[in-house]
Amino acid sequence: MTDAASGPRRTGVRSWLSLIRFAHTVFALPFALAALLVASDGRPSPRVLLLVLVAMVCARSAAMAYNRWADRDVDALNPRTRHREIPAGVLAPRRVLAFVALSSLGFVAAAWALGPACLLLSVPTLAWLLGYSHAKRFTALAHLWLGTALGLAAPAAWLAVRGVFTADLLAPAVLGAGVALWVAGFDVLYACQDDAFDRAHGLRSIPARLGRARALALARGFHALAILGFAAFGPLAGLGAIHLAGVGCVAALLIVEHRLVRPDDLDRIDLAFFTMNGVVGLAMLGFVAADVYLG
Repeated sequence: MTDAASGPRRTGVRSWLSLIRFAHTVFALPFALAALLVASDGRPSPRVLLLVLVAMVCARSAAMAYNRWADRDVDALNPRTRHREIPAGVLAPRRVLAFVALSSLGFVAAAWALGPACLLLSVPTLAWLLGYSHAKRFTALAHLWLGTALGLAAPAAWLAVRGVFTADLLAPAVLGAGVALWVAGFDVLYACQDDAFDRAHGLRSIPARLGRARALALARGFHALAILGFAAFGPLAGLGAIHLAGVGCVAALLIVEHRLVRPDDLDRIDLAFFTMNGVVGLAMLGFVAADVYLG
């Protein structure tokens, strides 16, 4: 079946991968792997590595699917999102909820296998991840909520390696704070597409509240602070010049990202949001890995 506006409808595995935007795993996963490499001195246990990957995929799948379920009515009203899987009738809401439950169980099971500390934090972490889907109903700071959700990946992976809470957990916590600010910044950029819709339907976002120009300025501030967080991770984690070069590369990428978007021109938002930020995550992982093994 073909829809003139949305193209051929996806079925099967492709529908589920589209629902959870699987390609967006490149946002948080590289930072989790970077923390895992540093915490293990470049020699991660295959078992821990596999469990961290399972936990990351399950947590993100649960959060993304729940977001689509929670937003199904709003998505149906928004011309930009009305062709998503649930409002378009490709996937039934009850099936999506079942998928959320299954993914959540997978996340908790992986955390349990990683040890008592990870299991202890798994349920509150999951609650925070799922809670984001309701944040824009009551706060314009939902972007920071999302950022924190992704930023938890770095300290969680570190804890998975170490198994206990130690003083050096500060290093991945600082990295996680940088990730949170980076994600919040690019989420503000993305939300500029829906500022008028959000105001009309009582949804909260920084662009809807402040307007595009001030929102973009705030996003630049978030990204400047994110760079400081990425840079501070280096000395805290014992990294050197290679990591610092990576931070410089990321800073340059973010400058280019902000040059792609203007208050009156969002035509290149996909390039700024998807492509540039995907490169940021992979670049940080590459430079951290190079520092761990070559530095």
